[in-house]
Amino acid sequence: MTELVAGANIPVPPGALVLTARWEGAAALDAAAVLLAADGRVRSDADLVFYNQPEAEGGAVRLLGADPGRASLRIDPGALPEGVQRVVVAVSLDEGSSDPLRGLVLELHEGAEGTGAAVETFPVRTGGPETLLLLGEVYRRQGGWRLRALGQGYATGLAGLAADFGVAVDQDAPPAPEPVTAAVPEPVALPVPVAAAEPVTEPVPGAVAGDRISLRKEIVRVNLEKRGAAGVRARVVLVLDRSGSMRALYSSGAVGRLVERIAPVAAVLDDDGGLDAWTFADHCARLPTLRPTELTEWIERQVYIRAGNRQLPPLPDGGLRVPDHLAGVFGGNNEPEVMREILDTFAAEPGDPVLVLFFSDGGVNRSRQIEELLVKAAAEPVFWQFVGLGRSDYGILERFDSLPGRLVDNAGFFQVDDIDGITDAELYDLLLSEFPQWLAEARRLGVLR
Repeated sequence: MTELVAGANIPVPPGALVLTARWEGAAALDAAAVLLAADGRVRSDADLVFYNQPEAEGGAVRLLGADPGRASLRIDPGALPEGVQRVVVAVSLDEGSSDPLRGLVLELHEGAEGTGAAVETFPVRTGGPETLLLLGEVYRRQGGWRLRALGQGYATGLAGLAADFGVAVDQDAPPAPEPVTAAVPEPVALPVPVAAAEPVTEPVPGAVAGDRISLRKEIVRVNLEKRGAAGVRARVVLVLDRSGSMRALYSSGAVGRLVERIAPVAAVLDDDGGLDAWTFADHCARLPTLRPTELTEWIERQVYIRAGNRQLPPLPDGGLRVPDHLAGVFGGNNEPEVMREILDTFAAEPGDPVLVLFFSDGGVNRSRQIEELLVKAAAEPVFWQFVGLGRSDYGILERFDSLPGRLVDNAGFFQVDDIDGITDAELYDLLLSEFPQWLAEARRLGVLR
């Protein structure tokens, strides 16, 4: 039996499996699960499994009942339709329970009944205002299934979880708490009271509101704290694909909105709050360091792409950026060049570990060179988090879990169909899910000192 930490992920064995929550004391908990499509939302209300709806997809996900100090559910990944990309497992605190929750552990058992010994355990931190805790998720990866330990909570209970994942909520349900508690960041979506602050469907304003930046910073802080990484320092690097296939994302303002959401990560992790940045296509260019106070102007001046004689998006006054200092960055995808430049830059500037947030819409065709770079760079204090924007060919980026020859697993990858369509909380959860685990392993192996 092994023990997981928050953010860790492991392959699950073929066939059905049982996830069991165990805890100490007299607190009353109910197990729940939510089946999610690729967009992170339920397909219908039938995708929520809880005490009033104990199974979904003909029993592919099913509650097994509960005893004092124990609640279990069964998941048969092979019986789930293609439309289900992941199953999030949670426990909710009974509204009438006044006993403190202690010693909460998620256990993975093989087999349809789960009567055997646990093969994996995940101790979950408790003691906050949460009335519902997301324990883990079983998700598709490379034709198989994996389990990721989450360990994050909602202060808004089952109703908040249901609403945030797209399940219809009874209008007579109790209102969510005031923002003082509900603003505690959630791993997949913001609580109901602050949902209006989400920028998902809003255009980029002329200036980013200070309270929005503060909220995003708080989401990042709590996310790190719940992963055991509170107070860590890291230099954060943003890499933006500027190849021709990205024009629609630049023109719509989606890339600019993405930068707004990445800046708070650096504001929390970097000792001076600065975000280092590169852009790349056939060639790459380093962009000026982004400071939080310069966010709106920086996006206007640095986040654009050429389309003939036009620049997309144009400046607010319709003019062109003159001189066009990124005129030489166009064409296809040359990931190795920008990766080498980042490695060389930070090798010459030793200091805090480096978190690279690398965004691309695919077309990766230099897999062998990328693989060689990542194997060699595994001994460097740099973690690479690659993010795929849309469905495309990501080559080696999709095969990191099986990439051999590395001292430590120094890279992660996830793909989203619509970056505007996921909440801040879900984005930060995905971006930071593997970084704390890498920090711990890199320190153990002497990569970090």
